[in-house]
Amino acid sequence: MFNSSELSEELQALKSEVSHLLSPNGDGILDDAKNRAIADQIKSALNELGESLSEQEDHAETLIAARPIATIASAFVLGIVIGFMLRRH
Repeated sequence: MFNSSELSEELQALKSEVSHLLSPNGDGILDDAKNRAIADQIKSALNELGESLSEQEDHAETLIAARPIATIASAFVLGIVIGFMLRRH
C-alpha cells in the first residue's frame, strides 16, 4: 500500500536540509559561489522529492486501478464522514 511514513521522512529530511542551507551563519551576505552551490543543492533535493512523489503517485494509481469499486466506496464514505463532521461545527 501507500507508504506515507517514507514520504514523511523524506519531506522532513528535505526540510532540515533546506533550513540548514538557509540558516544565517554569521558571515553576513553569502558570496555568489556559495549561493550557487546552495541553489544547486536545493534543486537536487527538490528533484529527488519530485521523483519520490511521482513514484508514490504511480503506486496510488495502480492501487486505484486494481480496485475501482472499493476506491469509489471509500471516497463516498469519507465524504459522508467529512460532511457529518462539518455539519456539527
